[in-house]
Amino acid sequence: MAAKPGERKLQILQTIAEMLEQPKGEKITTAALAARLDLSEAALYRHFASKAQMYEGLIEFIEQTVFGLINKITSEEKDGLKQVEQILAMLLRFAQKNRGMTRVLIGDALVNENERLQLRINQFLDRVETTLKQALRIAATQGALHAETDVGAQANLLLCFVIGRWTQFGKSGYARDPMEQWPQQWALLSRI
Repeated sequence: MAAKPGERKLQILQTIAEMLEQPKGEKITTAALAARLDLSEAALYRHFASKAQMYEGLIEFIEQTVFGLINKITSEEKDGLKQVEQILAMLLRFAQKNRGMTRVLIGDALVNENERLQLRINQFLDRVETTLKQALRIAATQGALHAETDVGAQANLLLCFVIGRWTQFGKSGYARDPMEQWPQQWALLSRI
């Protein structure tokens, strides 16, 4: 029995994600993807108009998952500083559990692909930074931050920390766990 179109699309995206998990990080071609799925390249293009559209599917998964979790955190946790801590930990755990997606987040998988893909990741990161800024503003109104704290600069610093941990994880062939030393690092980051 043939797979339904939605099931085949999901299977294609899952296979790309699996291929991205390989530590050597080789470029994914439609030929290699088709061979892995035991399909023709033409069959791939019946489900996605282009390889860029396949990557957009992965980015959409990242956005839905991460912002679904962020919304859950911000609706359940009223303490602004705890929101920040939980969001950062979630972002690090997301990479830990979704190694292939980490390569998309840091742009490795998007090299030589359509530039709109990197723009979409940049927009995603901007939204994460805005969310961190909002949580920091809440923390400031709750008296958890120094009065002179620049929440924009702090949010950017925290985002850069996460991107750095993601990059270290990806570039180490997934050997450097993004959650390694997290409690100690949060203790340092939360003092600012």
